[in-house]
Amino acid sequence: MRRHLADVSTPSRLASPGEGLGMDELALAARNHGMPLEAMRHDVTPPGLHYVLTHYDIPHVPSETDWRLTVSGRVRRALNLSLERLRTHTAVTTRVTMECAGNGRAFLSPRPVSQPWLVEAVGTAEWTGVPLRVLLDEAGIASDAVDVVFTGADHGVERGVEQDYQRSLPLDVATGREPEVLVAYAMNGAPLPPQHGSPLRLVVPGWYGMAQVKWLRDITVADAPFNGFQQSVAYRIRETPEEAGTPVTRIAPRALLIPPGFPDFMSRTRVVSPGTVTLEGRAWSGGAPVTSVEVSTDNGVSWHTADLEPDHGHRWAWRRWSHIWSAAPGDHVLSARAHDEAGNTQPLEQPWNLGGFANNLVQQVPVICPDPAPTGRA
Repeated sequence: MRRHLADVSTPSRLASPGEGLGMDELALAARNHGMPLEAMRHDVTPPGLHYVLTHYDIPHVPSETDWRLTVSGRVRRALNLSLERLRTHTAVTTRVTMECAGNGRAFLSPRPVSQPWLVEAVGTAEWTGVPLRVLLDEAGIASDAVDVVFTGADHGVERGVEQDYQRSLPLDVATGREPEVLVAYAMNGAPLPPQHGSPLRLVVPGWYGMAQVKWLRDITVADAPFNGFQQSVAYRIRETPEEAGTPVTRIAPRALLIPPGFPDFMSRTRVVSPGTVTLEGRAWSGGAPVTSVEVSTDNGVSWHTADLEPDHGHRWAWRRWSHIWSAAPGDHVLSARAHDEAGNTQPLEQPWNLGGFANNLVQQVPVICPDPAPTGRA
């Protein structure tokens, strides 16, 4: 019997009402991982705690000495760069918060069947590399250039389409200074780990993770908009399969709470003691700087302004916030929501889309504050 790619790569689908996670989703969840929310205490996330999403396999790189990055297409001088040559350029280090475009997908109903993220698909790292605009200047961009296409070494099949992972950026973003896109070779001062794109990856501050092409091996300047699978099919916000949809680009504002107290093992319900509790967390937005964070301790009935730290010169990284709460015995639901300079904020009811993208619904953290233990006289 003849077999086809469509036999092993099924169309996207929505979970039926009440349908639990399937083996396919569990397999994805086992190989990809989120950041434990308590790791938000770190300004910079240790690499092993930073979220990871790998579409296909982590490519085997036998020797970094043999790795080449090519720059071709609508340029005056094609480049074929070794890692050694790349490192002769002036290095730039930028602290960047990355978030998966599918973060929060598991809360949607009906649920798009894919990587079942809750809210942990995020992390912040210091990325070191060469500004992309420097390499494009060196190659010399042709006057008719429109898009810059990035190809990774990871190869697979998705919805019946065999492909290398490819994404593009508009020319003005690729050559811009705010944000400045990096071709990165180091994470937190060390060479990139394999799961984070060793030996080279793209870092696009403020954009969702699908733009940050890992295992980068080719940059192609094109004279027409790129319409590859990951650009024109996968990462689009649409309500029906027939829609063209809008592209997923910049990160929507989000605030997350570091869960206070201590957890129940299975339910993850938090337990805190009565009295003063310092609530803290992080907030970020890729579209405009975060201007304020509000906190609710009564399931969104009332909101209180939190203290928001300055960005300390790290525009593209999360910001710490805190709020003092007087916890009384009983059941509570804690939430936080971010507002940015462009007037964007987090919704209390999440609009639905077919791929489960850009879901920045306000987080809910159930907390139990038990009655104080009785004290007796001896």
